[in-house]
Amino acid sequence: MALHAGARFGRYELVSRLGRGGMAETYRARLVGEAGVTKPVLIKKVLPEYANDQAFTTMFISEARISATLSHGTIAQVYDFGRVDGEYFLAMEYVDGQPLDRIIKRALKSGPTCIPAPLAAFIGIEMCRGLHYAHTRKDEQGKPLGIVHRDISPDNVLVSYEGQVKIVDFGIAKARELRGFNTEPGVVKGKYLFFSPEQARGHEVDARTDVWATGIVLYEMLCGQLPVQGPQYVAVHRLIKGDFPRPRELNPALPVELEDIVMQALAVNREERTGSCHELGDALAGFLYSAEPRFSGMSLSHFAQALFREDLIAEGRQVQIPRSFQEQLSRWQGATAPSRSATPPAEPMPRAPQPPPDTVPAESALSTRKALYTGLGAGAALTVFALVLVFVAMGEPQLQAAQEPSPLKPLAQATIGTTPPSRVSIPEPAPPPPSPPENVRPEPSKEERAGAAREEASRLLAAKQYPQAVLSALLCLEFEPKNAECHKLAGDAHTELGEKSKAAERYRAFLSLAPDHPQAPAVKEALGGRLTPPSLPSDPARALGLSSRGDAPAAFANAAALLRARQYAEASQQASWCVKLTPRNADCHMILGAAQAGMGRFDTAVVHYRKFLELAPDHKMAPKVRQMLAEYDRAR
Repeated sequence: MALHAGARFGRYELVSRLGRGGMAETYRARLVGEAGVTKPVLIKKVLPEYANDQAFTTMFISEARISATLSHGTIAQVYDFGRVDGEYFLAMEYVDGQPLDRIIKRALKSGPTCIPAPLAAFIGIEMCRGLHYAHTRKDEQGKPLGIVHRDISPDNVLVSYEGQVKIVDFGIAKARELRGFNTEPGVVKGKYLFFSPEQARGHEVDARTDVWATGIVLYEMLCGQLPVQGPQYVAVHRLIKGDFPRPRELNPALPVELEDIVMQALAVNREERTGSCHELGDALAGFLYSAEPRFSGMSLSHFAQALFREDLIAEGRQVQIPRSFQEQLSRWQGATAPSRSATPPAEPMPRAPQPPPDTVPAESALSTRKALYTGLGAGAALTVFALVLVFVAMGEPQLQAAQEPSPLKPLAQATIGTTPPSRVSIPEPAPPPPSPPENVRPEPSKEERAGAAREEASRLLAAKQYPQAVLSALLCLEFEPKNAECHKLAGDAHTELGEKSKAAERYRAFLSLAPDHPQAPAVKEALGGRLTPPSLPSDPARALGLSSRGDAPAAFANAAALLRARQYAEASQQASWCVKLTPRNADCHMILGAAQAGMGRFDTAVVHYRKFLELAPDHKMAPKVRQMLAEYDRAR
């Protein structure tokens, strides 16, 4: 049914169409009652093409059932639910304001590079109030309902022009009473960059999952960016390991007390995490009112109006911002606005740009950093390790030997494309970091996401990184629940982890979906006997579809692929073979240096980087390499 402004929708008159997201669209409307009584509402309607989608309709109904039981000042109220001409709809409280994600983006465009700490803390307090209320709701018999939102993110938090904070969209919330709509075991829902570690792994979640997501929202408000960025199936791996910078590394002016509160909410082990949203809200309130004893919610109202002043004026609305607030805002911004290129105190060089991280440092390199990065030794290790990522990040390595044309250039261009981790520094002014991936990266299709996650799971399984392999396989199943290969990969990884019941569940799904698969007999045998996974390739290069030995171009391509896979020892073997075949090829020495540095063998890496300079002194990367080596020599 086509709807337009002025049209009637049951008892409601539509005022304007607000937008379309996912499988539903929203309208601003008014409830028309007797004697001309009206009430502004928001209509959320299932799109006609999804009206027969049983899974989505069930989720939509669950949102209505859960939200209708909640009545709290920080949760958008649901007034009505029903069907009009066969189309389900929700009539909800209309919040005259903006979603928090738009406020963050507007704040970044308008001058300050983050939301001032007092305002961010206040928004966090209000979110915690609403979430704690939902978490502790009980039924008529006094039994806890067990509601967990599971989808807390800035676009599900509304901020009104009056300074109110409202949580919306309990569409994928999990409640004990909704047993007919439990997520399938191992299948994860929500927005990946806000997943708690346990949610990302497909494990059972509780209220501490919402604590984690609230911590992520606080982090983004205070730092102007998410803890990790990039393709979701890669970024989630970093989140579940806690591999992201502390807030003060991005915003050095942030109060230590507030950073500690955020990091406690983002403890990877949920037993060590802030225990409840009530506890998190109390900690935020303690910080806020000790730092700003006279803070008022009107400050948030003035802030929202100031950000969207032009929009409000265009609507014919009057905007008045007190001078006292403008002075207060200037003080807050001066105290908390981070420099996006700021560096941690222990790293004197400019920070590297932070593109989506397709790679993360090897564990050996990270442990070396923790052990050695003090005094001059810190600068040396960091500087040389940065060379690994400077080299790989170029994405177009025109590395040619000084005395012979390199046959490897086309292969290198086609194979090397990893990027530096966010904490690596390079000795040149850093360009502005890219916008969050949502703004610049076209949304891949479900098939593309599933394929990428499947390939990642296969690689991780071959690399014996079983917890991460489980995660990637489950992400694949989120996009393609009937993907037999992903069920099998998940089963293999669960088996290696000793999780036999989960492995059996995945193997049975695999057999059900692909009974004639070539590996089906092996899976049946595993189910009927020891439950051991089918044998895996012992050669990591072969597991990645690479040749173990061959000519120099093949060895170089293999080394590049293994570097992207963070298998530095195997990459070193391939690069060494490349050097043996063509000892005067600068490409081979550079990639061997990268592999050696990845393993923490910095002195050996330097030998090959120096050989690279000897063979290719005029290469475009030569100045960077010379400066890096000079830093290394000074630090020794």
